[in-house]
Amino acid sequence: MKKIVFILLMIVGFSGAGNIKAQNVLDGVYPKEHIHNRKPIPFAYVREADVLWAKKIWRVIDLREKINLPLYYPITPMDGRFSLVDLLLQGIQYENIKAYKDDEFKTEKKVEDILRDLGATTDTTQVKKADGTYEDKIIVQEVRSYEVKQFLVKEVWFFDRNYSRLDVRIVGLCPVREYEKTGSDGQGQILKKQVFWVYFPEVRDLLARNEVFNPKNDAMRHSFDDIFLKRYFGSYIIKESNVYNNRRIEDYTAGMDAFLESERIKNSIFNQEQDMWQW
Repeated sequence: MKKIVFILLMIVGFSGAGNIKAQNVLDGVYPKEHIHNRKPIPFAYVREADVLWAKKIWRVIDLREKINLPLYYPITPMDGRFSLVDLLLQGIQYENIKAYKDDEFKTEKKVEDILRDLGATTDTTQVKKADGTYEDKIIVQEVRSYEVKQFLVKEVWFFDRNYSRLDVRIVGLCPVREYEKTGSDGQGQILKKQVFWVYFPEVRDLLARNEVFNPKNDAMRHSFDDIFLKRYFGSYIIKESNVYNNRRIEDYTAGMDAFLESERIKNSIFNQEQDMWQW
């Protein structure tokens, strides 16, 4: 009897030691603390009297472009990293970050509505039983955040005479879900839906505390806040503030002409800075 008790104690002791060892496993050579404790760098104060020129711009970040892949992956959280849309969802659900219905940031959007717009819906279908009868079965769909293939960015470009430079401030971000839906004719249609808007200054703290994969160096990873402030992303302009109810480029042109119009707007912003200088 004493031998049995001794053997059981030995087994429990080894299993406890194994748990301690598993808890002390370090996936690397040092614990990561730099990014997780980082705070966003405050923006410089801008006086209205110092802004000589400003223009609101809306642009699209296509996550399928190679330069933007770190914002799209991982599709499911791994290695302590999130995709941009999953990170924003975490902030909305657990860190009291507000989501809005549009880029005016006046009307809040509920979490339930956001999840539904991301495909987390319930549907009822009939399933045939063994006796030949049918019964209703509820099918619960999970959130399909991987279908977010684009982000809309609202920003303001302005010339600050106090620093004699052209600067930019991002105002808001909006994930755009791209998914296929079967129409009444049985044909699949590709649809796009703006899921929600977040006010960028409000989410900077969350973005600064989460890292983005660096394909060249695992020891020097940027945060999401770095990506946006340092403009490490590819994008194209789809709209500028204008007298026509802020219409989009696609509302008055298409194809190559739309691309040329986007480039024209970009060049006009660049030339604005040059025109501010006096020789």
